[in-house]
Amino acid sequence: MTLLALNPLVSPDPGLFIWSTVAFLILFFLLSKFAWKPIVQALDERERSIEDALSKAEMAKAEMAKLISENEDLLKEARLERDNILKEAKEIKDQMINDAKDQAKAEGSKLIELAKTEINNQKLAAMAEIKNQVSTLSIDIAEKVLRKQFEDQNKQQALVNDLLKEVKLN
Repeated sequence: MTLLALNPLVSPDPGLFIWSTVAFLILFFLLSKFAWKPIVQALDERERSIEDALSKAEMAKAEMAKLISENEDLLKEARLERDNILKEAKEIKDQMINDAKDQAKAEGSKLIELAKTEINNQKLAAMAEIKNQVSTLSIDIAEKVLRKQFEDQNKQQALVNDLLKEVKLN
């Protein structure tokens, strides 16, 4: 105990106690008069700024969620529109192909009909030409045969008699 009794920090001194209390009260008064209001205001302001930042963050988060939702809706609409456009393009393509096929068939049929008509016309012309040539040759041959036949008077008379017999029979 002797060590504690000799130590001035452990042993109470009434003068030191009074002056310490007075200094504390002056310091408390000065702090309450000049420092507490600005410190409390700064703390209140800081608290309000933190609350504002949190509310703004919540609003930003809600806005981002809304934008993401709208973006997804726009993407869905864009995909649907793309699918519709592709479907319409395919239908148009198929229609164009079918129209081209039908037109090609119609033109082919026309060409075939024209070719058949031309073939028939050429055939008729060739037949007429052949008939003309055959008739010309027949006449030439008949003329030559008749000249030979008519050179002899007896042969002429026999021919006329044969023709007369045929005429009577018919």
